[in-house]
Amino acid sequence: MNTHAPLRIGHSACPHDCPSTCALDVEIVDGRIGRVHGAKDNSYTAGVICAKVARYAERVHHPDRLVKPLVRAGAKGEGAWKEASWEIALDLAAENLLKAEERYGTETVWPYQYAGTMGLVQRDSIHRLRHAKRYSRQFDTICTNPAWAGYVMGTGALRGPDPREMAKADCVVIWGTNAVATQVNVMTHAVRARKERGAKIVVIDVYDNATMKQADLGIVLRPGTDGALACAVMHVLFRDGFADWPYLDRYTDDPKGLEAHLATRTPERAEAITGVPAAEIEAFARLVGETKRSYFRLGYGFTRNRNGAVNMHAALSIAAVTGAWQYEGGGAFHSNSGIFGLDKALIEGTAFADPSVRSLDQSQIGRVLTGDAEALHGGPPVTAMLIQNTNPANVAPEQRLVKRGFLRDDLFVCVHEQFMTDTAKLADVVLPATMFVEHDDIYRGGGHQHIILGPKLIDAPGEARENIFVIDELAKRLGVDHMPGFGLSAREHLDWMLGRKGLGTFDSFRHERWADVQPDFETAHFLSGFGHPDGKFRFRPSWTGTPGPNRPPESIGIQGPHERLPEFPDHVDFIEAADAQHPFRLATSPARTFLNSSFTETPGSKKREGRPELMLHPEDAAALGLAEGDRVEIGNHRGEVVLHAKVFDGLRRGIVIAEGIWPNGAHERGEGINVLTGADAIAPYGGAAFHDTKVWIRPA
Repeated sequence: MNTHAPLRIGHSACPHDCPSTCALDVEIVDGRIGRVHGAKDNSYTAGVICAKVARYAERVHHPDRLVKPLVRAGAKGEGAWKEASWEIALDLAAENLLKAEERYGTETVWPYQYAGTMGLVQRDSIHRLRHAKRYSRQFDTICTNPAWAGYVMGTGALRGPDPREMAKADCVVIWGTNAVATQVNVMTHAVRARKERGAKIVVIDVYDNATMKQADLGIVLRPGTDGALACAVMHVLFRDGFADWPYLDRYTDDPKGLEAHLATRTPERAEAITGVPAAEIEAFARLVGETKRSYFRLGYGFTRNRNGAVNMHAALSIAAVTGAWQYEGGGAFHSNSGIFGLDKALIEGTAFADPSVRSLDQSQIGRVLTGDAEALHGGPPVTAMLIQNTNPANVAPEQRLVKRGFLRDDLFVCVHEQFMTDTAKLADVVLPATMFVEHDDIYRGGGHQHIILGPKLIDAPGEARENIFVIDELAKRLGVDHMPGFGLSAREHLDWMLGRKGLGTFDSFRHERWADVQPDFETAHFLSGFGHPDGKFRFRPSWTGTPGPNRPPESIGIQGPHERLPEFPDHVDFIEAADAQHPFRLATSPARTFLNSSFTETPGSKKREGRPELMLHPEDAAALGLAEGDRVEIGNHRGEVVLHAKVFDGLRRGIVIAEGIWPNGAHERGEGINVLTGADAIAPYGGAAFHDTKVWIRPA
């Protein structure tokens, strides 16, 4: 007799900070999940997901999951904890938030969050508490700002050609994103174009990664030099008659001015800047010039330099010069985040948000917590924090400052987490959090066009609780639970939001599973005009006047050396250039089986990644006296870390790569790679330059 519980399939969406936001089919047996599959009937996911999410049972059922509230029982960071009830832990958290507020005012409390879940209810409800209490606001800069700013400078809107059109392209250019590692569905559609149409795949990146190994043409350039490459390509397009002048005259602002500007931006000039041979640049330019259906898939990676917004705008401009936007399977795409139109007002409590409350730069948390007056914007010190969905002690730049700040005796920190992360280890109270299959939420895919429901599928282990439980319980203790939005279940929030969008209710949408909200062809391809008031694509952007999806609040102002931003697409030199003391430049690229600091605890991912390593060119290794596997010390004025050498000829000399954000404790001295990265802002709207770091290297 078969006594095994029957297997059923639950439907959800990947909650992680990835543009693919895959639609998922989840195996469930006896209250536990098994294998996770991509939904075959979702036209973007198309049945394909990354290996790390396929093994998600390793995370959900991990023996190291946090399952009870913990209260610090020794010195900060010492690792001594005692279990507590939820009542005691929440009472302690609320008591300390109120105590901090009484001494310094409400702005001394800084709720800090980001994208550990991309679910709109669980991620963004922390803002409702922030606004209700007038706590310090957060200016989100750690991920999207330079990319989004550079894109909207040209298009005026954050949308683009249907990403499924990659399968209908004759050339797919994957620029600045290691899609095999970070958004596998890009490859699904690009490879389909190759198989069905004979399309060419071009990959542009700073090293020969897994995506480049799939390319017909792979271009390896130095970090922060993409603008020079793009300008040289456009120089050839104008020089050799590939520019689409009827399109340029109708849809762009100053094509004659651009042509004149590019007259000196030759492939030979770009070779000196990028390291890419002029002949390769010429070949790439001819390919996209002769191939009208060229689809430029522009990633985030190449914008994480101090000139990142300029790089994005320059690469984006190529499709306007060729007129590729006119064709199905043509144009340039970065993100569809501007198309969804979901109303989060109730979730975020925007009705009681006060813009006069100061904003603090997320990326500059180290400076904020160590009392930097400029970073604090004239306000009080931060003496209390509630942290959800992020791990700043590991992922934020200037890690030594971050850790020093967290170790302050006068700072109270409550962290709501799934595992004992580097940040949780420095907290005063740690609360156990649910995972995506253990609560209700909804997701939207910046890399595609679907709004996808993620209903609760199984019960959480132990006493783990969802994010809104923590927010609502603190609201009660802090005296603001009477304000709109508090006390509602996730499903009630979703009913309100779905109703406002005309998508029914939680129950009806659960049957549908997702909604395709891709704009029509003319809108997506800007054939009825670009998003600027004059309807033109801007080769000459208003760098400080253009509305942006995440433009800095007035209290922070325009960021970085914005006065030096170029009139037309160009290479600008405000990267952290190598010098005599720091002859190498470091990029901290994503590892294939980690996602920021997630999955670093799962057995499959740890086995695949091995240990923290530094890729360096064979000639550089020989000059330094380093061999494969040697311990290598890498440092700059911010600090130093130890890794193991990986000799690799798939990058330019003078460039080194450290893949993945390993836990700090995975490194020999207990400090991670972000000891080396800086938090100075990217012009004009902010951001963190994680791939733009000068370093010295020596045998450890």
